[in-house]
Amino acid sequence: MTTLIPLYHLAAEQKSAEVTDWAARIAWVVGLFVFIALVYWLMRQGWKWRASLQSGLPALPATPEGFAGDEALLTLQGRYHASTTAGQWLDRIVAHGLGTRSRTELTLTARGLHVERPGATDFFIPADALREARLDKALAGKVLPEGGLLIITWAHGETLIDSGFRSDHAAEHQAWVDAVSRLTGAPAATQLTSTPTEGTAR
Repeated sequence: MTTLIPLYHLAAEQKSAEVTDWAARIAWVVGLFVFIALVYWLMRQGWKWRASLQSGLPALPATPEGFAGDEALLTLQGRYHASTTAGQWLDRIVAHGLGTRSRTELTLTARGLHVERPGATDFFIPADALREARLDKALAGKVLPEGGLLIITWAHGETLIDSGFRSDHAAEHQAWVDAVSRLTGAPAATQLTSTPTEGTAR
């Protein structure tokens, strides 16, 4: 009988330890969810703060009537990554939905560039607002392989904007650089202009 008492106490201690472990695990899970919620809330607040700073940016131009009947110089299907202040690869623009990543279909004509974005705001860049196009690898904190992004620079109000696109077929990027350069009269640029090695999206 004397040997049964220690065994009984040992079993009771093990059972108690199991209960304690479950309580600790639940506490860790709850804490993790709270932390994730806090980070998400801070990101949303930062996004709203940035949008308020950019409230002076004019509304995006609407696609002109009859544009669908224009002769397309080029079309592209792929992804819209982001827009930033020209030359500032981390200065993301979020006003008017420009901060929303999405699928996109681009159509370039003599009148300008139509950016169609399912699930996000479409916009139009008039030909006289286009400044240049180039190949690059980074925008808004996202780094891709060299030449992985087609960057189109355009004027909107008093702001110069870099908008980044990635075709489903990256080999198409150079043709877009050439076409936009012909339309704007700017020399074609194929070199990378930013070589960041670190940084995060804002």
